[in-house]
Parts: sequence; structure tokens; C-alpha cells
Amino acid sequence: MQWSVLSLALFASNVQALLRFSCSQLVVERLDPLVNPGTIGSPHLHQIIGGNAFNASMDPQIAPSDQATCTTCTFAEDFSNYWTAVLYFKARNGTYKRVPQKGNVGFEQSNGGMTVYYTPSYNKGKVTAFKKGFRMIVGNPTYRTEAQAKKYRQLTYTCLKDMNTRTGETMDMPKQPCKAGIMSNLRFPTCWDGVNLDSPDHSSHVAYPSSGTFESNGPCPSTHPVKIPQVFYEVIWDTTKFNDKSLWPEDGSQPFVWSYGDATGYGNHGDYVFGWKGDALQKAMDADCNINCPQLKTQSIAQGNKCAQSMKLKEDIDGWLTELPGGMPVTYK
Repeated sequence: MQWSVLSLALFASNVQALLRFSCSQLVVERLDPLVNPGTIGSPHLHQIIGGNAFNASMDPQIAPSDQATCTTCTFAEDFSNYWTAVLYFKARNGTYKRVPQKGNVGFEQSNGGMTVYYTPSYNKGKVTAFKKGFRMIVGNPTYRTEAQAKKYRQLTYTCLKDMNTRTGETMDMPKQPCKAGIMSNLRFPTCWDGVNLDSPDHSSHVAYPSSGTFESNGPCPSTHPVKIPQVFYEVIWDTTKFNDKSLWPEDGSQPFVWSYGDATGYGNHGDYVFGWKGDALQKAMDADCNINCPQLKTQSIAQGNKCAQSMKLKEDIDGWLTELPGGMPVTYK
């Protein structure tokens, strides 16, 4: 997994180590084992990557690595599951079309999916890898204002001028056509309470630094003293086929909506279920691996693309739809 096109421009220059890897799509469907466990047909559509143990219900007492037989990720010991909502284009006539995804820089062969990062620290220091049963959510799909979104201060969008663009992040959806697509960026909290592997809201057991940011080596709050790796998703939505503004609303407003009905972008959110095999992730964090990691087993992007699931809930998600999957209404506030 060589990466020679970018020099990690999106990170501070003092970053010392990180994992960066491709995970292609496992499945796109309405399942959410965290918020709606056991439900076949959660309220909104998700795109899921990672191990094929993903299901409507996922017992935290059972390690995904003990059940999965394959993973879509290029680090072959990572059977975690990562998921986000799905982006749709809303046409002037009120119909919806799912926006396709494309691979990130260096991962152009991947089948959509995401780029995943695990960063141990921006300065030397011990970080504790996640434990079996750990899970978390960042963001809130009900948010529609910037004031609300600032609670999760590192959920952003990048309007791509080209595939190397890593500046100009915004908290709301870009309002102009983006030449190379829209990248959604989801950075999870990096401090843990050290006790709970989950919480009722799936987010209270983790926190952002009490001051500064992870990148500036901000300290963890006393309530969440344990440093954990920064999990970071980059998802590239190929909005280019919808860049003709004659297709946009007559008032010129941006036409993209999330599958949970958000037309502002402030409800951006992501889910994570830890599933690395054994202590593989801790070994990688301790070794300060930089992109490639000899301590970990890898597989090709092509091999990862072979890992897939069939939809459990059969429904049309790709045609021109009269409503969002699940009937989610679109809201602006």
C-alpha cells in the first residue's frame, strides 16, 4: 500500500505516524446495529465498510474478528465496521438520485467505500487501542445549525478542486459545484473514560481534548483521561455529474441531501464498531507505523473488493426515487 501522490498535507507537519488505508463498500442498506439493533430497515440508508460480520444485531461480547470471514479493508486483520449516511442529489422535479463514490488518492481502484486513518499521536506518547466490544458514534443526524454542529468540531466537507485538495473545509455542505466532487471528513473523539466500551448515546464515553485539538496535542479532560487513536474517515462523493447548475434548484441553493433528510450538512455523522483481530491495532500504534505497517498483514484492494454482502432489505436505492429510502423527509432547520 504505497502512497506517493500526497505528502499528508491535511495533517500538521509534526505528525509522526499514522495508518492510512482503503476499505471498499461491504453493502449499502438500511441497517444500524448501534441505534436500531435488530431492526431490518433502520430509518435511513447507510454505506458500510469492513468485516462481513456486520449485521442488524452485533453482540458486543462477540468479537467481529471471530465471526467475519473477510474484510473490505486492505489491512487484513481489520474486521471493524465503519459506516456513514449516503448522499443523494435532489432534482428540480423533486426526485432523488444516489451520488456515486470514488476511490481516494492512491486508492482509485477501490469500490467506493472510504479511506480510514488511525493516528496514534501528534507527539510521542502512549495511546491505548480500542478493546473488544468498543463502539462509538460521532455527530448527530438531527442537527441542522452551525451552532449545533460545533459540538463535533471536526466533521467537515471539502469542495474538491482536484483530488489533492485538502484545504477550505466547511461545516455545511458546499454551496457551489465542486470540480472533482465533495469529500466528507469525519474525525472521531480521541479521549476515552477508560471504563465504558459504549454508552447509551454511543458518544458520552469518548470526548475531544479539553482544549486545543488532537492535532495540537490538546490534553484529555479529567473525565476522559485515556488517549485513544484518532479514527478519521474520508469519503469522496462523485458529485461531478450533477455540476450543471441548470439541474440545481431555481433559487441556486445546493441540491445535495443526506439519506437521513439533511439538506444543510450539519447532521454529518459516522459510526464505528471495533473489530481488529487480537492486539494487532495496539501493535501498530506502538510501532508508530507510517502509512505502511510491516507489523500488520495486508491484502490488495482487489482482494478487499471481493468481500461483500447482499442487502437484507431489498429496495431500490439507485434509481430516480420519488422519496428517500425509508421515506425520510428532507429538512432544512
